[in-house]
Amino acid sequence: MPNNILLKELLKNILKKLGLYHFLQGNYRQLLVAVKGISSQVKYAKFKGTGFECNCCGAMYSQFIPDYPSAENAHAISANEVVAGYGENILCPSCLSTARERLIIALLKDNIKLTGKKILHFSPEKKIYNFIKSSNEVITADIQPLFYKNIDSKIKNEDATHLSFSDNNFDVVIGNHIMEHIPNDAKALKEIYRVLKPGGRAILQVPYSTKITNTLEEPGINDPQKQSTLFGQKDHVRIYQMQDYISRLQYCGFKVSLMEYKDLSMYYKNAIQLNEAFLSILK
Repeated sequence: MPNNILLKELLKNILKKLGLYHFLQGNYRQLLVAVKGISSQVKYAKFKGTGFECNCCGAMYSQFIPDYPSAENAHAISANEVVAGYGENILCPSCLSTARERLIIALLKDNIKLTGKKILHFSPEKKIYNFIKSSNEVITADIQPLFYKNIDSKIKNEDATHLSFSDNNFDVVIGNHIMEHIPNDAKALKEIYRVLKPGGRAILQVPYSTKITNTLEEPGINDPQKQSTLFGQKDHVRIYQMQDYISRLQYCGFKVSLMEYKDLSMYYKNAIQLNEAFLSILK
């Protein structure tokens, strides 16, 4: 292993032992986002005025910013035709909202009507959190909460497979793109079902493929390079086959209905992810 990689891993381990790594990493990411935001507004000024409309900040551009997987992740995503948040028109040039945030916010505005609800939000996306927090009681949670302290300083340390909350506690649980990280996803889904109130809603979007015939997974894997090669990200343990994911949700008790991309045409103007479907999940 090259010396620079060894040095990087040594520094990372030291910071983890000191309890500083995830806090510093989270703030570093925010700094990068801020710098990218300024440069994007300048670069995309010529596209401003008409076309796509960001439902987070209201800005309109004829083109949004594309986002593509890194080289080590690209093969798994391309070969398996994974809908994973990459492609053209992904990031708003003004506020850097993502396509998946804009889809969820559009659906929350038009179909779900969240007001006065108790919401559990895993790995909180900044734009979604800011949208829901003003009119609801929102508890945020993650197994590495320091990553998200800059979004919510009160975020709780929670393991999705062993939640500390009582039964029938939340009206809504939001956990976008978390299940592909969790080795025992069945246990996490059962826990989310447990803490939801009867009639409660879960928003649990995942990267998925309709090309593969079965979910590709290796729950016990702990090899970032291999995980990138197999699953398209160094901390993923699977690529869901869409119908299998729906079956896993139903097995845990959820009622699931699928809104295909063509059913979401009213939101194309918001530059949502090409070909992304939405799962309506109810207890």
